[in-house]
Amino acid sequence: MASQDAGRDMVRWFEDLSSGDVAVVGGKNASLGEMISNLSARGVRVPPGFATTAAAYEEFLSTGDLRDRIRERLDALSAGAAPAGAGRAIRELILGAELPPGLTAAVREAYRELAARLGRDDPDVAVRSSATAEDLPEASFAGQQETFLNITGEEALLDACRRCYASLFTDRAISYREHHGFGHLQVALSVGVQEMVRSDLAGAGVAFTLDTDSGFPRVVLINAAYGLGESVVSGTVDPDEYLVFKPLLGKPGLKPVISRTAGRKQTKIVYGPGGPGRAPTETVETSGEERESRVLGDEEILALAEWAVVVEEHYGCPMDLEWAKDGRTGELSVVQARPETVQTRKDAGILRSYRLTGHDGPLVTGLAVGDAIATGKVCRLRTAREIADFEDGAVLVTGATDPDWEPIMKRAAAIVTDRGGRTSHAAIVSRELGLAAVVGTGDATTVLSSGQEITVSCAEGEEGRVYPGILDYDEQETDLADIAPTRTRVMLNIANPSAAFRWWRLPADGVGLARMEFVVNNHIKIHPMALVHHATLEDADARARIDALTRGYEDKTAFFVDRLAHGVARIAAAWWPKPVIVRMSDFKTNEYARLIGGEPFEPGEENPMLGWRGAGRYYSEGYREGFALECRAIRRVRDEMGLTNTVVMIPFCRTLQEADRVLETMAAHGLERGREGLEIYVMAEIPSNIVLAAEFADRFDGFSIGSNDLTQLTLGIDRDSELLAREFNERDPAVTRSIEHLIDTAHRKGRKTGLCGQRPSDDPDFARFLVGAGIDSISVTPDSFLLVKENVARAEREGGGAGGPGA
Repeated sequence: MASQDAGRDMVRWFEDLSSGDVAVVGGKNASLGEMISNLSARGVRVPPGFATTAAAYEEFLSTGDLRDRIRERLDALSAGAAPAGAGRAIRELILGAELPPGLTAAVREAYRELAARLGRDDPDVAVRSSATAEDLPEASFAGQQETFLNITGEEALLDACRRCYASLFTDRAISYREHHGFGHLQVALSVGVQEMVRSDLAGAGVAFTLDTDSGFPRVVLINAAYGLGESVVSGTVDPDEYLVFKPLLGKPGLKPVISRTAGRKQTKIVYGPGGPGRAPTETVETSGEERESRVLGDEEILALAEWAVVVEEHYGCPMDLEWAKDGRTGELSVVQARPETVQTRKDAGILRSYRLTGHDGPLVTGLAVGDAIATGKVCRLRTAREIADFEDGAVLVTGATDPDWEPIMKRAAAIVTDRGGRTSHAAIVSRELGLAAVVGTGDATTVLSSGQEITVSCAEGEEGRVYPGILDYDEQETDLADIAPTRTRVMLNIANPSAAFRWWRLPADGVGLARMEFVVNNHIKIHPMALVHHATLEDADARARIDALTRGYEDKTAFFVDRLAHGVARIAAAWWPKPVIVRMSDFKTNEYARLIGGEPFEPGEENPMLGWRGAGRYYSEGYREGFALECRAIRRVRDEMGLTNTVVMIPFCRTLQEADRVLETMAAHGLERGREGLEIYVMAEIPSNIVLAAEFADRFDGFSIGSNDLTQLTLGIDRDSELLAREFNERDPAVTRSIEHLIDTAHRKGRKTGLCGQRPSDDPDFARFLVGAGIDSISVTPDSFLLVKENVARAEREGGGAGGPGA
């Protein structure tokens, strides 16, 4: 019995642990035990294993005079010794010390028991460090200590345990504890020993239960790459990225995967050849097939997301998980879980926004981390050992970072890397430090030069951009508690889907205008008819560019549908269940022609503003196949993902006959007004929409006033003409009376009216006029929202507003 008790003091099995055992086995191992004990019954699979205890570590330090000799080195550090020298000396002391006999025996016995449970001799295991102060919500020790993968045999395991102990005194770990005020000898270390998941034969990655940059809480963000998960965590690979909408998870018949982004996945970490003196893992290049394929299928993505939600619900806070897929069995497992530590610490009631006041084209682009802007001179480094060359306040430019870079990162104004995704080491630490970072650029270290002045912008959506020069920018801080409520709905105009999550905290009443053409122009770039008729395209250059963009798609039209559906879904998810009004494509022919492969499908027009645009295109022979792709994308968003808050809007509908034909065409493609609650709006931007408002109201569920087109067509003024610019006035009586007539007629018919345009932002009197006329909603750009909300609230206090249906 005494021997068993002594062994229990040294080693604990995961199933005997819970989150209350952080002081015994550290945060990482306590969390594994908590999940095995409480979440296995809910389907969450965690590989078995055991952990050495903090008491075992303390006994190790008590061997001989090890603790005193470590304290001497730490005292020298306090007296001004170089951290690198002190850390190296302590690690050498630990690596040269013998493990206590009791600990050695307990580890051997537990490893043999694990082998018996798994039914094989000398099982390969992952050996991970777990500090007793690790993974607390206030401070993340993640990555500060070492992990060793594919460890086989008792002797190799004991050596890995000793190396874990030594990693408590790496230079980065010493620096991190100094920064956060942890005493070096007050933190103990537990070693977790866990069955290896053979993800070297499949894939692995991480999952967060929120959007890591915006803090948007209603998604699960999953990163995935082939091979062992260390490549994703360290940022040495550009992984796949999947977004899953949590509120619709588990609903019968729905697949709420709202975004799938393929990463380059250039390399993977696999098992090494093994043998004495040889590394247990190695990095190899991925095959062309692997680079072009997704690591996970939809069912696996949804399963991981459901597990992530279960873990989040159990812990009661946003979580950061590491997962792996076994290539032998196809099974998924969660191998780590810790509280998310960046967004959790932010003040949810304060919104900070940044905006560049002007810029040229970017030098390099990548994934934006955070939403800030920073400026400085480039300092391009190859390794963290070049720390002496780094100047405080410079922009660090390098291939990728790992924990060794953290002393440099703390001194940087911003960070730019060639490799890595949004959950890479560079991204995670940059968020924690509040730095702007652009990761996964591919070529920053070749394009940018040391000493070059640059501006790093993460304020333009998920694409981060690095511009030449020191640019001016605005920074705004808003206390959301100060925003007054209004009866008139104030909504947002959102063009860029990747920026949608950034504004989720704004108390907007939904999205009044989501421009489909932005997604087509920026995320698809190809004319839809060129995809439909790809095989017969005569332009070889256009065909080659299309092939490059659609690599991995045998059906080229599926590329258009996927990209468009994902763009719309991100916007719809950000404001679920509030309405999101998506305008079908409203390119003019000259704009369509500029898309890749577009010229053969577009006529040359003298006046495209009044030409083949809007509703008239949708059922015409020259575009009906392209419109079918738009409809397929909307159906996927509503029917497959379940985002039924998506409202469809038809632009530039000239006649009642056009309206009828468009509605018939949409119904033929599965978008039937009223089916599954589908509402279809029409833009009111042509005088015929005003004159025949009652008839249009019989066909549509609502109106959105396009004040620019309505003004130019009512007054007969080209809105792009400099000669007539002074005469272009949305407050001309002819325009305002048209708006009043539309609102009155729509309300009599039980229809809603809104206006999406810039004028209410620039002119408080125009906002007051709209409120007085009883408009139901006003939709503006996010940077104008607060001002317009204030103007609307003031107008309502002065009398009137929002007297329409549902008021």
